[in-house]
Amino acid sequence: MPPRAPLTAERHLRQGLVALRSGAWQEARRAFEAALASAESAEALEGLGTAAWWLDDGDTTLQARERAFQLYRRRAEHAAAARVAAELAEDHVYFRSEPAVARGWLKRARRLLEGLPLVAEHGWLEVFEADFAIFLDNDPALGLQHATLAHDIGRRLGLVDLEMLAMALQGLALVSSGKVAEGMPRLDEVAVAAMSGEMTDLLAIGFACCYLITACERARDFDRAEQWCKRVDTFCKRTQFGTLFSICRIQYASILLWRGEWHEAETELQSALRNLTPTHRGHGLEAVVRLAELRRRQGRGKEAVALLKQAADHPRSLLERAGLALDSGDGEAAVQLVQRFLRKVVVDNNVDRLPALELLLRAELARGNGNAAERVLADIQAAAAQVTTQALRGAARMAEGLVAAHAADHERACHALEDAIDLYKRSGAEFEKARARLELARSQFVLGRDLEARAEVEAALDAFVRLGAERERRRAEDLLQEKHSPPRQSGLTSREREVLHFLAQGLSNPKIAKELRVSEFTIKRHVANILTKLNLPTRAAAAAYAARQGLA
Repeated sequence: MPPRAPLTAERHLRQGLVALRSGAWQEARRAFEAALASAESAEALEGLGTAAWWLDDGDTTLQARERAFQLYRRRAEHAAAARVAAELAEDHVYFRSEPAVARGWLKRARRLLEGLPLVAEHGWLEVFEADFAIFLDNDPALGLQHATLAHDIGRRLGLVDLEMLAMALQGLALVSSGKVAEGMPRLDEVAVAAMSGEMTDLLAIGFACCYLITACERARDFDRAEQWCKRVDTFCKRTQFGTLFSICRIQYASILLWRGEWHEAETELQSALRNLTPTHRGHGLEAVVRLAELRRRQGRGKEAVALLKQAADHPRSLLERAGLALDSGDGEAAVQLVQRFLRKVVVDNNVDRLPALELLLRAELARGNGNAAERVLADIQAAAAQVTTQALRGAARMAEGLVAAHAADHERACHALEDAIDLYKRSGAEFEKARARLELARSQFVLGRDLEARAEVEAALDAFVRLGAERERRRAEDLLQEKHSPPRQSGLTSREREVLHFLAQGLSNPKIAKELRVSEFTIKRHVANILTKLNLPTRAAAAAYAARQGLA
């Protein structure tokens, strides 16, 4: 029998394309490399670039696509060259954080498409333009324009993946401008199309899911995000979309941070940092800033400062620096940093402006500028009225309460802060709810409602201890001491007394965590606090103490 003839470059190319459609990235790469070993072609190079993109090999992606672009241009295939140019634009942001270079490639793609009859590449170019407008320029109005053009092209050409991804960008642009009621239903619809099999392009599916989670995080619609995150997780594991999974972990960490699951949030952020920092600097910086936010909330300011030095180029680092300045009592510096951030954000971008406005209001109050705070409050209320999620409505009521308290209108402050607590409770915002309780207590003390005030401080203090928010814990304890509140048993919080009760029964940390439905890390922190407050050397000594006090 004669030896089997070697596969031709064309057959290797077909194998690679089939492997790409099925998500077999390594197999696709080997097939395209085999095709190129036989004969160089633009198609094989483009395929290799796509496979390498999925495998997070940025250098190979850029080299292969640049060579493919050259060969398409040499063959005067303008649409194909424009398609690769648009992909290279995205690559220079995705892998290199080089927006200037990316914009150059987009300009090149647009020029190559001039005068051509309508093709898919016209629509995909608008998708990239929309993405850049929203994420790089913080301009949702411009993003909506490009996304709408892409959506229309997808419908005219019957390209479902293009139409749906463009709709997802429309939704994100609307949510970013504060029109949550218009934007979120579009994102839900696209997510259904993506998860049900109606969409087939794995990259379009991945980015559509990413846009949805980003919109939820921006609008603080965490219930919706939690529902979709599970499905995105399944998709990422099935398609081996490791980078999208890591990026979504950053968004998911924000959900955990909001819900007071700080240990779990840190786990997600540290994992994202390990996976993204070597190859995706921009997304890695996002994780660094989020970790700095967690450290600031924990009261670990020096660690937050060190992290922000690593992410000085990230826009949100300005807000975290402002938060740290405010925590240290420097309202003037906080105002300047927030205003610097706001100058970078277009007026229509309500969801990015709202966190900055909340911080600005606190900073103006810290430096005694009540009139300026009133003006900021009006902006917050106008933006929250558009966004309408419970979390942002809670933020608006919290801001109103702070301004009213500063103006010594404590009845109004109490009403606003009580509403804020209820709204934060419904949205699962543990840290924000506890801070609202503390501010409510201050106004209640002024009004002579000491019993109610002490109850609010006690509840806030328990939450801060449970979260590990040391700075806020000290503020709560200082308020109790200032108002001459009778000392609680041994200085322990109610949750610490519960833990002490289980220690007396001989339960281990994992068993106590199960009983109280919290993490083992939280129980470990409680045990450490108990030993410190009771001046005891071991958990056995704490158990003996509890037995003597009748807590067993």
